[in-house]
Amino acid sequence: MRRLRRRTTDAAAATASSVAPSLRRLAVLLEAGVAPDLAWQHLAAAGDAAAVVVCAGRTSGNDLVAAIGASGGAWRDAAAAWQVAAVVGAPLARTLRSIAAALSEAEQTRDDVRVALAEPAATARLVSWLPLVAVVLALVLGFDIVATVTHPIGAVCLAAGAFLMAAAHVWTRRLVARAQPDGTVAGLTSEMLAIALSGGVSIARAEQVLASVDTEPTAADREVLELSRTAGAPAVELLRATADLERHRARVDGRLRAARLSSRLLLPLGVCTLPAFLLIGVAPMLLSVLASTPLTL
Repeated sequence: MRRLRRRTTDAAAATASSVAPSLRRLAVLLEAGVAPDLAWQHLAAAGDAAAVVVCAGRTSGNDLVAAIGASGGAWRDAAAAWQVAAVVGAPLARTLRSIAAALSEAEQTRDDVRVALAEPAATARLVSWLPLVAVVLALVLGFDIVATVTHPIGAVCLAAGAFLMAAAHVWTRRLVARAQPDGTVAGLTSEMLAIALSGGVSIARAEQVLASVDTEPTAADREVLELSRTAGAPAVELLRATADLERHRARVDGRLRAARLSSRLLLPLGVCTLPAFLLIGVAPMLLSVLASTPLTL
């Protein structure tokens, strides 16, 4: 089964927080009766960077959808929604407002998760320096750490401690990366299907239009369509309610991942960081004391 393509963001791509305001301004211009191309020109004249790219693309001969998606990132989602609305004849201004709301909520969810992850991630980075702090403390207290390196046991302790520090760093980084939110927009498939059906086309035609933008209804969307058919309820509103529910679940799941991260970070701390502290910080000090203490019979 084809699925909605994951549209991840990178450093150069447009983020949802920058795309949503532009889409809302476009919606206002379109509702005022301004033609789409002229609306983009007005937006570019107002200093919108993405609108400047779109106008430049139109000047180069690209169609409007391709010019919109040229900025990358969340603009590709906006371009796909624009194309769906244009094909089925759905209200373009309302389409832009719906996508803007979806992008804003997705960005807010990512921000919430990033804020929740900030404290445990910073704590993990701070604790990872604990073995090196022990070495500095030993030097300040006057222990001969350098001499212990030449000792076979000391060299083994330092090598094992360095290995554990590297392992803790990699382990912690993977745990934090796994808890980070991805670049997908929850509920986007439901929103796109609602846009297609709002043009008055059949479900089969709506699915064909969505397939043209590399999107396919999910199992949850098909359940909603079946519910609409059996209950006689409007499918568009049911789909938008489903999109809202998916975004709510994405926000809750993100916060739960951040909460679980705090406890999972204890694993590299106990398995790697604390043993590394003993091997790099405590063991050399003990060897230094033993080496400087004469044996008496």
